[in-house]
Amino acid sequence: METNKPKRIRTQKGARRLNKILTYTYLVFMSIIIIYPLLITATSAFRGGNLMAFDLKLSGPWTLNNFRRLFQETLYPQWYMNTLKVAVTTMVIQVAAITLAGFAYSRYRFIGRKQSLKFFLIVQMVPTTAALTAFYVMALLLGGLDQHWFLIFVYIGGGIPMNTWLMKGYFDTVPMELDESARLDGAGHLRTFWQIILPLVRPMIAVQALWAFMSPFGEYLLARFLLRSPANYTVANGLQTFINNPRDQRVALFAAGAILIAVPIATLFFFLQKNFVSGLTAGGTKG
Repeated sequence: METNKPKRIRTQKGARRLNKILTYTYLVFMSIIIIYPLLITATSAFRGGNLMAFDLKLSGPWTLNNFRRLFQETLYPQWYMNTLKVAVTTMVIQVAAITLAGFAYSRYRFIGRKQSLKFFLIVQMVPTTAALTAFYVMALLLGGLDQHWFLIFVYIGGGIPMNTWLMKGYFDTVPMELDESARLDGAGHLRTFWQIILPLVRPMIAVQALWAFMSPFGEYLLARFLLRSPANYTVANGLQTFINNPRDQRVALFAAGAILIAVPIATLFFFLQKNFVSGLTAGGTKG
């Protein structure tokens, strides 16, 4: 028994060492996959001259001229404001809708509850490309073609089914005893939701807000299908026009515009990051 014990310890140490090596190897590999295209984009954005292709070239000269041209020679400022308007509106309405819906599905039992949840799953299984024709016909009937409000409507509707499921699941992790204690103290449904339950689900609300805000910045297909005039494009559609023509690819402008997309997303992330953890302990002592 005593002779087998050191062998077992050495085996366990060897297994832990191998696990660390594999973990770090995987992390380095994934970091290269993520960082390499970011480096290409960043270097292309700050390089001078008329670039015709993306490549990783660290030699200069370096310049901010591409950003100046982006704002002075293109419709990028208009595309940027369009996207901010769509993203902020989508985020606010969608987060409010899925939070209330998730709370209702988690805490109340009503007619059609299970059927509607199943319907949400079925709707989520339908790919966006399969519904493009339906969206187009709906836009024509409602006068929403080339209108931002209709694009916002589609984004919100597309995000509600699955995100409601996620919010419901997160609300389910909050003990029902908190609701019962609040009712014994005389709190109504609204006060229980607002002061007791809502602070506990702030991490999921922050995640949902970030997802809803990010989507319009990167989504291309729906926006391209529904928005027709260049002045109404979002940044994803607008930047695509820089590289659509094989004979006139403005790679440097595309890269500069792509870099600026990260600014509002990173700002919102740093603004919300404290909610990812603080919400776990904020609600139990409120009210």
